[in-house]
Amino acid sequence: MSDFENEQIMYDIIITGGGLAGLVSSILLSKAGKKVLVIEKKKYPFHRVCGEYISNETRPFLKSIGLNFKELNVKEIVKFQFTSPKGRKLETNLDLGGFGISRYQLDDTLFQLAQKNGVTFLLENTVESIDFQSDRFIVKTHFETFNSRFVIGAFGKRTKLDATLQRDFFTKRSPYIGVKYHIKTDFPKDLIALHNFKDGYCGISAIEGDKYCLCYLTTRENLRKHGTIAEMERNILWKNPHLQKIFTESEFLYEKPEVINEISFAPKTTIENHILMVGDSAGLITPLCGNGMAIAIHGAKLLSESILENFNDRGLVETNYQNRWKKHFSQRLWVGRIVQKLFGNEVISEIAWGTLKIIRPALGVIIKATHGKVF
Repeated sequence: MSDFENEQIMYDIIITGGGLAGLVSSILLSKAGKKVLVIEKKKYPFHRVCGEYISNETRPFLKSIGLNFKELNVKEIVKFQFTSPKGRKLETNLDLGGFGISRYQLDDTLFQLAQKNGVTFLLENTVESIDFQSDRFIVKTHFETFNSRFVIGAFGKRTKLDATLQRDFFTKRSPYIGVKYHIKTDFPKDLIALHNFKDGYCGISAIEGDKYCLCYLTTRENLRKHGTIAEMERNILWKNPHLQKIFTESEFLYEKPEVINEISFAPKTTIENHILMVGDSAGLITPLCGNGMAIAIHGAKLLSESILENFNDRGLVETNYQNRWKKHFSQRLWVGRIVQKLFGNEVISEIAWGTLKIIRPALGVIIKATHGKVF
């Protein structure tokens, strides 16, 4: 009889969601001898809406868990460019720098690494409910029921589980949508650019091969006014000449873009009914700060350490994790929400560009405030 045919099987940790935070947590916990199950609604490899740039603060850690950067053919990114909606631009060096890699490749690599380390996966399935009873969890999917000591919520930006848990942020509508393409184009491989437009901004940076990630955030209202994504892009994004050039002179590799709705940057709780939230489930930094992937990876490390250090004391696990998460990320997310208000609006974005041009060090200060230290 397989594990999945036995209702009474007990796991040390069940992780709902197999993105960066879920995969990294599973690797660390399984390496430490814990019995780990990851439940993921899709089958690897697959695309996600994501800027696909990772700060080098993560690099030593990712190497330590088995990632081979040379084999992954990541692109080294050392410069940042910022343009206003009218196309005026500023550039600066990135002190720490980063690298570009698609989620399609990175997540699949981590998935294979997790399997090698003994993690059990249940793919193409979704969690219907999570109940905490008598100091253990009962996790139900469409067809099976599992038990575990801990549950990690790594299910991303917004899911049905958020509604089931009655999370506060879920009750408030968010105006934002995210759109992502992979393209081939003529663009520096060592540069990440952020191009502003009316009610949004678009990032572009190199990933593996000769491809680039083109990903933007805008509002449902922009889409509603123009009816289709293509019409919205022509009428809104193309007013920034840099974006017009990218959209008209590039080869688009998707038949249609990846899209996600109602992205919320509101504060979230790291614990819900004893479920330990990590990655975007715990808090989402605005994409213009370009550091969500690093936070997901670092958060997974902090959470795994909290579990392993205090495995027999749930209260200590929760307290320790909350304190660590707040120490490392709360200020960065707060700064991200403040910076978000400076961009997207055409008038304010132009004013922000003018201010940053006069006070050039300010751009570096903002970048530093939304990034962490090497861990």
